[in-house]
Amino acid sequence: MPANTSLARAISDTTTPPLLPLPERVAELLSELGSPPRLAAHLRAVHDVAHQLVAWVEQHCPALDFDREAVLFGAATHDIGKTVHVAELSGPGSAHEKAGQALLLEHGVSPELARFAATHASWTDPEIGPDDLLVSLADKIWKNKRVPGLEDIVVARLSEATGRAAWEEFIALDEVLTGIGETADERLAFQASFPVHG
Repeated sequence: MPANTSLARAISDTTTPPLLPLPERVAELLSELGSPPRLAAHLRAVHDVAHQLVAWVEQHCPALDFDREAVLFGAATHDIGKTVHVAELSGPGSAHEKAGQALLLEHGVSPELARFAATHASWTDPEIGPDDLLVSLADKIWKNKRVPGLEDIVVARLSEATGRAAWEEFIALDEVLTGIGETADERLAFQASFPVHG
């Protein structure tokens, strides 16, 4: 467990809303890197939303080929580069993407898992797979941000996998995203309750 109590609370304390704790491997990495508590809180919120999304996809679209554990790890680490580029926690910037991937690789994370730090904002790339799309979607919907272009790509992938019409998949996805979005204010308040600096 991290020595910094604020970081420890962000990673695993009981919260409102109830959020799953970050995986132990991620918690150790954030502690080792001296992660800002607000970053840990953000990663925890996105990780929790990713859990909701993968559970829905597994039930709604079992034919979609994706790696559940990879999505969850990607969601829990996607912004880890902000330990280096702390200004991007409260402002715009993309320097954290490649920096995060490099950090993860330096700490022994496989390239297959480290990639999410670099791909979570690249959903228009035709090479992006379902795992990356789910991480990108979790990173938006945790705060109830709807991104039509991203959602259209996810709908197309769901439709390909199920054989159902795109409009049917759009309605199903819209329903689950609306439900997740309803608790966004609580997640935002949770994140905001932690300092940017330790």
